[in-house]
Amino acid sequence: MEKKFKRTLVTTALPYANGPVHIGHLAGVYVPADIYTRYMRLNGRDVVMIGGSDEHGVPITIKARNEGVTPQDIVDRYHKIIKDSFEEFGVSFDVYSRTTSDIHHDTASEFFERLYNNGQFVEQTSEQLYDPVAGQFLADRYVRGECPHCHNLNAYGDQCEVCGTSLSPSELINPRSALSDAVPELRQTHHWYLPLDRWQPALEKWILEGHKEWKSNVYGQCKSWLDLGLQPRAVSRDLDWGVPVPVEGAEGKVLYVWFDAPIGYISNTKEILPDSWEKYWKDPETRIINFIGKDNIVFHCIVFPSMLMAYGDNFQLPDNVPANEFLNLEGDKISTSRNWAIWLHEYLRDFPGKQDVLRYVLTANAPETKDNDFTWRDFQARNNNELVAILGNFVNRAIVLTHKYFDGIVPARGELQDVDINAIDDMKQTIARLTDNIETFHFREALKEAMNIARIGNKYLQDTEPWKLAKTDMARVATILNVAIQICGNIDIAFEPFTPFMSKKLAGMLHLEKLDWNELGSIDLVAPETQLAKPELLFEKIEDDAIQAQLDRLDNIRRENQIKNFKPREISPTIDFETFEKVDIRVGTVVECVPVKKSKKLLKFTINDGLSTRTILSGIAEHFKAEDLVGKQVTFVANLAPREIKGIVSEGMILSALNADGSLSLIAPATPSTPGANVC
Repeated sequence: MEKKFKRTLVTTALPYANGPVHIGHLAGVYVPADIYTRYMRLNGRDVVMIGGSDEHGVPITIKARNEGVTPQDIVDRYHKIIKDSFEEFGVSFDVYSRTTSDIHHDTASEFFERLYNNGQFVEQTSEQLYDPVAGQFLADRYVRGECPHCHNLNAYGDQCEVCGTSLSPSELINPRSALSDAVPELRQTHHWYLPLDRWQPALEKWILEGHKEWKSNVYGQCKSWLDLGLQPRAVSRDLDWGVPVPVEGAEGKVLYVWFDAPIGYISNTKEILPDSWEKYWKDPETRIINFIGKDNIVFHCIVFPSMLMAYGDNFQLPDNVPANEFLNLEGDKISTSRNWAIWLHEYLRDFPGKQDVLRYVLTANAPETKDNDFTWRDFQARNNNELVAILGNFVNRAIVLTHKYFDGIVPARGELQDVDINAIDDMKQTIARLTDNIETFHFREALKEAMNIARIGNKYLQDTEPWKLAKTDMARVATILNVAIQICGNIDIAFEPFTPFMSKKLAGMLHLEKLDWNELGSIDLVAPETQLAKPELLFEKIEDDAIQAQLDRLDNIRRENQIKNFKPREISPTIDFETFEKVDIRVGTVVECVPVKKSKKLLKFTINDGLSTRTILSGIAEHFKAEDLVGKQVTFVANLAPREIKGIVSEGMILSALNADGSLSLIAPATPSTPGANVC
């Protein structure tokens, strides 16, 4: 029998305050968490949603060093951007705090001290990379070098941002310090470790036996870690930014961010509920739900639970950890370092008033079971074809018709006919599936069911055709429009977790003062004689030019990244001068240039080579327009053996350069030359 809980604590992974929030964060963590929390509130359940910025860790210190400011400057800037954009986007945290707060420092320090005093750590000395010039040990991110896989020259010691491969500093080719560019050396350092192996039996019982209902990606990753056997994990680092290790002899050491950050859930709860926080963490009748991305599974299912068990004092473990997979952008992995992302604060600026559109699209395309791809064309299509054409269309028709035939006053309904009863029954069955999907964290399917209510409404109006009956049977029209308005009321409640701004607007039109999930399925939500407000469009079409502007921005970013990471190919094998002299390179003038039929790449050139004209085919059609090349001068290999391509004999090769951004440049003389002039 499923356990009933008195209250629910929802936590969301803490984003690093070294940059803004992007759509990958939203789809993976914050939109799902907000959907669930809003649903719980609509049900009248006791729920608290906890969030905050993770403000310690190496990425923050690196950004501060690169910008010549302090780490505190960095986290102050980005914490505000993140917090403000979450609020504008409608992510309804009960508290969104930060790990540089005094209450967090005190909580994290006390947590470490209790584990330390109770003998829950082991101490180890190990060799780590050290920068002899900067005079400090190097975190993995402070080590850079050549990736052994793709040969990116600026790979980090923990990951190559170009090919995505996880690395260790020892794997890098020609490693160097990101602080001073010095070659790092190995030195001994002393740290405290949490012996995860001590808690392996308890974790196996809790996860493998007790939570087989977890999502397969979460359960499977946990099982893999447990099958390999857990090892002690360091809880301290040699850094000057973070919560200082609160024991003697730990000067210059701070709590490792993975140990520090999840304690933020506790300190943030204390901040908002100073007198009652313990019942949300220590009462067995509280259900704790951790919303995270898949890269945080091990920390929330293995490490943090081990910390809580080591602390004792009846701290409860999470009941579910519904982690999502990753969201890609236009076929490529989202990357902060490559600026390949859609940043929330920029989206809110570029698409004012369209928070719900992004919430809807990220949910409809959520990476719940596998990595998914966000594209701007899909964003536009879902808005125009679903939010506008299905949801907005039905609500607008129902309210407009009520204004047309009853001056906007909701009419009383008469006896229901089969078509009415069938529509209402279909709606109730849809609502049951919607509720079940939200309860089991299948938000993508839940959204489909919510939209199906609007589809039922559209079909109902199409089947009943009240605009035709208005000529002969206004009593029947009254019943139809009453039912249609009740469906609108159900839509209002059903969509509130997904599109809260739309629901607020619709509630205003219907004069619904309070939305209650327990009333879903009712056909008495909007009382007869209610005066409806004038209809407003819930959603508007997004035009092609707005989408093209976003695609152009991404194209520019892609080119910038290609240039930044460009590496010339290796020099070809050496040839002697006599061999080189055999190549006859000349200048020619383009007399005619046309595309080759049935080919996307080939252009057919007619070249004045000073002696006559010759035909040369070149595969550059994707880079140049044929008509723009007429009259231009080019260089070409004149003595290349003729070759038939697409039934056309090509008598040479036009020379061009492949640039770092993937574009081509024709090799041409800087000043006009006589056709046939030799390149020497």
